[in-house]
Amino acid sequence: MVAGLVAITPAAGTVGPMGALIIGLAAGVICFFCATSLKRKLGYDDSLDAFGVHGIGGAPALGGFGTVTDIGAQVWIQFKGVAFTVVYTAIVTFIILKVLDAVMGLRVTDEEESVGLDLAQHNERGYNL
Repeated sequence: MVAGLVAITPAAGTVGPMGALIIGLAAGVICFFCATSLKRKLGYDDSLDAFGVHGIGGAPALGGFGTVTDIGAQVWIQFKGVAFTVVYTAIVTFIILKVLDAVMGLRVTDEEESVGLDLAQHNERGYNL
């Protein structure tokens, strides 16, 4: 549901209800794949699936909608905005992570990760199933 809302937002003023339904369904399938299979295959840690939903569902749709006369300019402007945001966040995140790693470390041991941090660090289980 969230993936469909993320993907339709850039097109909200330019497509009708049927177009919104198609975009939402396509985004749901694509984002589900990215948030599950792609995340596991590439091995990145995204507990909230923010990249799979917002990065995959939202960023490519930016600039893809607009009036026919200005679609090229709109795509270019939105592409520059997304590119700048990706570069900026990558640099700032890298700096923050390097500082945190130097101060307190970023990783737990493999054993703590395997057991689960609820049990390893707090001596309790988050879910008693």
